[in-house]
Amino acid sequence: MSVWYDQPGDTPVADVPADYYPTDCGSWFELPEGRDTGKRLFVRDSVHGDGRIEPGRSADADPDHTVVFVHGNPECSYTYRHVITNLLNETDETVRVVAMDHVGFGLSDTADYELVCMDHAENLASLVPALDLEDVTLVIHDWGGPIGVGAFLQYPDLVSNLVICNSTVLPMPADEPTYTNYPARWLPWARTPDVIPDALWGDLAAYVLFHASPTHPARLYAEWARYAAARRLGLSPARDPDAHRVFRQQFRDPVNVRSSKRLVRQTPYWGHGNVYEEPELGQRDTAPFYERIRRSLGKTWGPRGREIGVRAVVGRWDPCGKPSVLGRWQEALPQLAGNVTAFDDVGHFVEEERPRAVAAAIRSAAGL
Repeated sequence: MSVWYDQPGDTPVADVPADYYPTDCGSWFELPEGRDTGKRLFVRDSVHGDGRIEPGRSADADPDHTVVFVHGNPECSYTYRHVITNLLNETDETVRVVAMDHVGFGLSDTADYELVCMDHAENLASLVPALDLEDVTLVIHDWGGPIGVGAFLQYPDLVSNLVICNSTVLPMPADEPTYTNYPARWLPWARTPDVIPDALWGDLAAYVLFHASPTHPARLYAEWARYAAARRLGLSPARDPDAHRVFRQQFRDPVNVRSSKRLVRQTPYWGHGNVYEEPELGQRDTAPFYERIRRSLGKTWGPRGREIGVRAVVGRWDPCGKPSVLGRWQEALPQLAGNVTAFDDVGHFVEEERPRAVAAAIRSAAGL
């Protein structure tokens, strides 16, 4: 039996923006099993259309389409706010919107250990049956790719479309850039956890979501230092101050920081897997998780299977946006051919920089 709450657990986010979720459309799901048993996952679940907004699990909701958003790191579901607004403003269909926060992020409970994709995917797979989903357009970004795909491949018939935003579930090709030399060889993204103090990790998270666009690496890090100093002086950024605050506050918990940093350390092994030591759990191996995805992705959702609709919207100034990554997606899902929108002047967080394009890709895939 599913257990839901109308109040959060121990999230460190104190200032929740009014547009994080519509009134009565946000709740917390208690994980019934697994390593995170008893943790509360935040879920925005709302149905929009005909001038109404109501909870998505309402018996009379009856949406025409369902869109599920799965976030990555160091973000939370709030990163999709502009995509959702653009999507709903541009369609007359009745749309169910589902967006959750993973453990250690956003409005969900804090982490107890350094979670990686296979942990978040297990939690999402526990949530899916409680949502009573059908005809899903799955939108993934960053680590939300292996998390969302890894979870929904356990329920493959629920997914009709996939929209990829700077993400991969397949082995990251070795051609440059990679996360071991991007944005700079002298301080690549994968090494930032070793250099940036825990107390400043929230500042880095908020900064990169809004400033990861083509620029000289030295300037990028210098601007981050100025940003962090301004936050210490209590100055608010002009653009999306509520979002900056959420992305920072979620990392006021030290284990949330450790968990987020672990995901950054995993970036050199994206899609390949690796063996590493977790302080609480000991030795862990992520390779079997990725192998299961590789074995089943194409035959389940490609031409030999359901042949779902696939779209991609990417920023090129990022390893996940390079042509070789999209080529591997297309090898598994050939229907992606001709359905890629790429921006040379955008980095990793394409959902923040080009939300209208992401919304357009969702509408195209789902026929909205």
